Amino acid sequence: MSTASSSAATEKFDAIVVGAGIAGLYQLYRLREMGLKVRSLDAGSQVGGTWYWNRYPGARVDSQSYIYQYWFSDELLEEWDWSQRFPAQPETERYLNYVADKFELRKDIQFNTTVTAANWDAETALWTINTDTDETFVTPYFVSCAGMLSAPQTPPFANFEKFRGAIAHTARWPREGMDLAGKRVGVIGTGATGIQVIQTIAKEVSELKVFQRSPQYAIPMRNEDYDDAARDAWRAQYPALRESVHHTFAGFDYNFETGAYLDLSPEQRTAALERLWADGSLSFWIGGYPEMFFDETVNAEVSEFVRQKIRARVKDPVVAEKLIPTHFGFGTARVPLETEYYDAYNRDNVQLVDVSETPIEGFTENGLLVDGREYELDVVILATGFDAGTGALSRMDVHGRDGRSLTEQWRKDIRSTLGLQVHGFPNLFTVAGPLAPSTAFCNMTTCLQQQVDWITDCIAYLRKQDLKAIEPSLEKEDWWVKHHDDTANATLLMATHSWYTGDNVEGKPRRLLSYIGGVGAYRQFCDEARDSHYEGFALS
Repeated sequence: MSTASSSAATEKFDAIVVGAGIAGLYQLYRLREMGLKVRSLDAGSQVGGTWYWNRYPGARVDSQSYIYQYWFSDELLEEWDWSQRFPAQPETERYLNYVADKFELRKDIQFNTTVTAANWDAETALWTINTDTDETFVTPYFVSCAGMLSAPQTPPFANFEKFRGAIAHTARWPREGMDLAGKRVGVIGTGATGIQVIQTIAKEVSELKVFQRSPQYAIPMRNEDYDDAARDAWRAQYPALRESVHHTFAGFDYNFETGAYLDLSPEQRTAALERLWADGSLSFWIGGYPEMFFDETVNAEVSEFVRQKIRARVKDPVVAEKLIPTHFGFGTARVPLETEYYDAYNRDNVQLVDVSETPIEGFTENGLLVDGREYELDVVILATGFDAGTGALSRMDVHGRDGRSLTEQWRKDIRSTLGLQVHGFPNLFTVAGPLAPSTAFCNMTTCLQQQVDWITDCIAYLRKQDLKAIEPSLEKEDWWVKHHDDTANATLLMATHSWYTGDNVEGKPRRLLSYIGGVGAYRQFCDEARDSHYEGFALS
């Protein structure tokens, strides 16, 4: 495997990119295309980002493959053949490795390297970046492509060390895999990741205990294999898709339905919901009726439609009711796609353990303790989520102008400007940072590529104008935070406690982490900032 060589001496680069996933690879490509000397640093031993780390059983993309891809190379679009509508993790990882090889990106990537600190020097207008490999890098431009869901959350369960079995977090799954056949397995968490694990391993383990705190609404995935004819049909649409995904609400190839939901008759509403449901994609959620996000009456009706679908799948009515959310409406928290997830609870070897009122007390030598009862297990799988949006950067010990700490700042108040920069941190660019659609409400490849393009244009402008630094003014940031909050507070999402609002991390300031004004509107704001020559930003 070819990687960039490392040296104990301080090295200077035109830009340092953190991360070698979807965003990081593209950012490296774009900056190198400009002729810059760039180094990418990644904690993994291979490219892939999310698709390197998340290799748990059942890991799969829930965006359609024909839009979950790069658009910058016609040759790449012609060469790569997707096998399915929703590819599994190994295929997506192969795709990203193919991209890295095709564009010779590895030579500028340093693997097995974690950023431990980053400090801005106003006098030199340079970032000094330290790593766990005892290396120091100096650069004018520090670009974080570390991901919005890359800082795993491990709950502080007591007595981890006592458990004699195996423990694995889904986001740090062993590359060599885990043999679960015939084992007694416990899965903690029933979010998108937990759902994929549970539906996949239920048939192979001897016993499966699912420890659920918050049930989820989920949509049945309609996957399909692609042959050459199907791939050719999609390729014919690529030019149009490349343009259209940047103007829909969530960066997909579909947009919200036209017309008002409540103007439809009850029969028409049911027919519309059934049609969207049958598509087997996220279109039921972010391609249906936007009133679902604002109108309690509409949301209640859609939620009940989904609840009935769940009840029809689960044989035991008591279990079915435990699997149905009652404290929040459909669409106000992350909606996963599922394949036989609800059917898993019809199996004799699967037991649902409700820990909403009686939380997990901790580990024993033999398993987990809940409400005084011991559940004996051989393997415990933690599908316990992430410190979303801010976690990756918060763990890097980043200090900006006047020594201010990004970690401390976000511990008090999560702010950014367009999710791309933060006041007080010149030349720090945050792909998938908080308060941008890419944190949660966008097909990732759409928004990550758009943000990388904006950052690349910005750096090119600075260099052309012989400017050393860019930083949003406090007024500019105040404007964006207010617009973001006004948009979020008009929805029902703020009434729901989820990782969308940081509620899964103790002490995290509560704010909707992702901009919900739509991908098209967000892109317009970004374009206006660029076209105005960064009005509201301090340039020096």
